[in-house]
Amino acid sequence: MPEIAGRRAVLPRFERGGEMLVRREPEAIVEAPTGFSEVERRDRLYRRSLVASDLVSFALAMVLAISVLGDEDILVPISFLVLPLVVLAAKIQGLYDRDELLMRKTTLDEAPQLFGLATLCTLGFWLLHNAAMSGYLGNKQILLLWGSLLTLSLVGRALARTAARRVAPSERCLFIGDARPYDRLESKLAETDIDAELVGRMNLQRGRAGARNSQVDELRELIGWTRTHRIIIDPQVLPADEMLDFVRAAKSLGVRVSLLPRVLDVVGSSVVFDELDGMTVLGVRRFGLTRSSRLVKRTFDLVGAGLILLSAGPVMAVIAVLIKLDSPGPVLFRQTRIGRDGKPFEILKFRTMVVDAEARKAQLRASNEVAGGLFKIDGDPRITRVGRLLRKTSLDELSQLFNVLKGDMSLVGPRPLVVDEDEQITGWDRRRLQLTPGMTGPWQVAGSSRIPLREMVKIDYLYVAGWSLWTDVKLIMRTVPYMLARRGR
Repeated sequence: MPEIAGRRAVLPRFERGGEMLVRREPEAIVEAPTGFSEVERRDRLYRRSLVASDLVSFALAMVLAISVLGDEDILVPISFLVLPLVVLAAKIQGLYDRDELLMRKTTLDEAPQLFGLATLCTLGFWLLHNAAMSGYLGNKQILLLWGSLLTLSLVGRALARTAARRVAPSERCLFIGDARPYDRLESKLAETDIDAELVGRMNLQRGRAGARNSQVDELRELIGWTRTHRIIIDPQVLPADEMLDFVRAAKSLGVRVSLLPRVLDVVGSSVVFDELDGMTVLGVRRFGLTRSSRLVKRTFDLVGAGLILLSAGPVMAVIAVLIKLDSPGPVLFRQTRIGRDGKPFEILKFRTMVVDAEARKAQLRASNEVAGGLFKIDGDPRITRVGRLLRKTSLDELSQLFNVLKGDMSLVGPRPLVVDEDEQITGWDRRRLQLTPGMTGPWQVAGSSRIPLREMVKIDYLYVAGWSLWTDVKLIMRTVPYMLARRGR
């Protein structure tokens, strides 16, 4: 019998939410169908919510572009019969089947597909507009139809997922593997807004003759008893053929399956699947950016920083005045950070602390609340009143736009470390410095104050390994709600 445990390795018990539950015999299991139907109900709820969102979004986009913007244009009622074709087009692109594969169900990652869907639907309406409306379809109406369809579908799908998440039960996940990856996954789920919970861990004992079938039977029993929605497998703990048996057993019961491929911790997620007559090979992209990619990224930085400075200029002026009125000292705080290729540069921030903050750091080191080399204190006494608000909203970072224009920083990139933190980074981890450090990045969205230095370096490395312009756009868009939620340091 395999060991079944949560945080503590206890046999033959199973831990759920800190409560030790005695394992029942197979003949006592009577609730297995309930768990399996819950999986289908959760998936169906998400799918139907997205379908309804797409139908409403396209209908509103047509009304807005034709009936509202048009002078005397009128939509013919028969035009709404094309709505099922929108759902069909979205289905073909896999926009309704994606959620059941994922634990983190995000709308932003679908933006490229929704862009294509909006373009296709706009083109179709343009071709059929004589039958769908009475009047003249102008260029402004076409642009509005495309833009509103893209915007409304993004917003509508995000709202639909939020509503479904509130109605659906949390996804119950059973982990198959050792304690260390289990603990890491548990901490990740606790730090994010993913609607999932670990109900326990199944620890497999290797090297036992005849244990293979009993382990699969045990998995079936556990899935029914815990009403598991998804199993998460660490492939390191199983030979390939045994892992295949576990996956097949879980899928035959209607349970979703996720894997933790360790190789992606090194190569990142930007791999290409190459199929060789039944054998799958992963193509790993080169590390770092090509010359053309660097040019694209730098152009994006200059244009983006310039536009943000133009729009945020008045806000920055008000911040400067408030800092001056709040405490004596300069408006800007300057600090040496380590930049691309290990070259130091002077970072600019709106001052949020008293002038002698660095001198007082040594006195407060015993109160440091972050492990792994970073220095963070909740309620740091060195922070000023205005500084506390600036840090909560991350507005103190706005002055770094001048660093971006200068070329010392990028809008998105690895976190710029101070000298003593950078000295702790050794070996291959220093390759994170192949990219220019950023104002924001994956570490910021994940909550920079909660991530130990070792984990942050790994996140930065994977960002460099899988860089794309779309990745930068997504991170910037995810930073905005992070700032609005006032989850800064």
